[in-house]
Formats: sequence, C-alpha cells, structure tokens
Amino acid sequence: MEKAKGLGLDLIEIAPNTDPPVAKIADFQKFRYEENKKERASKKGTSAGDLKELWLSPRIAEHDLKVRLARTEEFLKMGHKVKLTVKFKGREMAHQEIGHQVLQEALNLLGDNAAVERDPKMEGRKLSVIVGKGKGKTVESRVESQESRQKDEKISS
Repeated sequence: MEKAKGLGLDLIEIAPNTDPPVAKIADFQKFRYEENKKERASKKGTSAGDLKELWLSPRIAEHDLKVRLARTEEFLKMGHKVKLTVKFKGREMAHQEIGHQVLQEALNLLGDNAAVERDPKMEGRKLSVIVGKGKGKTVESRVESQESRQKDEKISS
C-alpha cells in the first residue's frame, strides 16, 4: 500500500482467493477502462447469430427477388438468421395469398441453403418468415406439411 501511495497509484487486488492474494499497482480508472474495453470486444465476437431483415413486396420483380435472395445467402453464410418480410400497402392487404406465393418462391429459390426457423406469420401489415442455416424444418418438409394442411382443409370443407 505504501509503495502504491508513493507512486500515486492504486493497489488493485486481481485474485483475492489465491494464497497469497495477487495484487498489482496501477491506476484504477485506467484498469476499469481496459476491463470494459475487453468486455465490449468479447461481446462483438458473439454477434454472428444476429437477425437480419430483408423487405420484399407482393409485386416484386423476379430479378429484384433474386438480388435480395443473394444477399440472404450472404447473411446465412456469415451465420446470421434472416427474416424475410413481405410488406403490404393499401389494397394489397386484400390479396395476402400473393405475399405467401412470394415467400414460397423465395424459399424454393433458396433451396438447400436455408431452413425455415419460423413459418410465415402475419404481423399487422407484414408477412414474415425466419430462415437460418442448418436448423429448423427444411424447405421440402415445410412444403410437404403445407400441402397436407391444404388437403385436410379441402377434405373438411
């Protein structure tokens, strides 16, 4: 303590539970800053699982859709999950089946590169599906389950 006071610095206890306890002489404010900096850097490394969102339109052109899906594949390769969202404007809400067709076409174009994490779901004026790489239902199994649901609906009505 006397040596630290003589230098105008602080005595920082690094490992209090060891025998003998480990301490070092340093500026405490600088020490805290360095620790926070290390913490922030470690958090940045875990951002690979973030969710990215790409917006689509019910009237999207085929080329535009392919460009968006190329970006989706890039995100998937980087380890991100991707939320594909079809935004409806005005009277487009009357034809939500077109949005479902756009998402189905997108999933078919992605093929084996993507697996459905969450089935398409309406959220207000938006229809969204979350896709990831190697997790959840595959696109083929999702299509089969959707076809079986449609058959069940036809039988019941």
